[in-house]
Amino acid sequence: MEIAPRLRALQASLPPQVTLVAVSKTQPDAAILEAYATGQRAFGENRVQDLKGKAERLPADIEWHMIGHVQTNKIKDFAPFVHLVHGVDRLKVLQVLNHEAQKVGRVIDALLQVHIAEEESKFGFSPEELQVALASDLPTTFPHVRVRGLMGMATFTDQADQVRREFDGLARLFRTSQTAMPPHFDQLSIGMSGDYPLAIECGATIIRVGTAIFGARNY
Repeated sequence: MEIAPRLRALQASLPPQVTLVAVSKTQPDAAILEAYATGQRAFGENRVQDLKGKAERLPADIEWHMIGHVQTNKIKDFAPFVHLVHGVDRLKVLQVLNHEAQKVGRVIDALLQVHIAEEESKFGFSPEELQVALASDLPTTFPHVRVRGLMGMATFTDQADQVRREFDGLARLFRTSQTAMPPHFDQLSIGMSGDYPLAIECGATIIRVGTAIFGARNY
């Protein structure tokens, strides 16, 4: 099956409140352009060099999402154009993101990543660290970063009950946090190709889908 039919079927299956980010990491420009021709505008990359190169070559109205682990020394390379940074996993990233956004005269949207998986290799704030961060008046401390919500990655497992528990836990944390945050704190990014239907059931507003659109990755 080609990219366009897979993408159209996926787009048609999603509720209106869910944004689809097509994970285009490792994909060639031609594949991205096929998805673009199908109406897809939000694409996610996890390597800054690839993100920057594709942003320079591909249509200007693409919304580029930084979905990988954020290295602070690379933030300056995507600060001028990035649409949303998904993986703000520590306060140092917020500090540098705010600094680089100020330099280019922008307010950059970002999500705080919460560690919800059992795997130690995953990044993110603990729930306790998140509460401390959210209580620190983020809009005043980081005026050039607009924190839009939370992001999380579930454990890589075939156990759907475990994934649901992790997604549900983050969704509850998100809803609780909303009560003390500005109205723009309204995004929950969970779910990938293997578990996005479950993520939507748990309240996802953004899903990050790659292989279900593009097929197996080209490493």
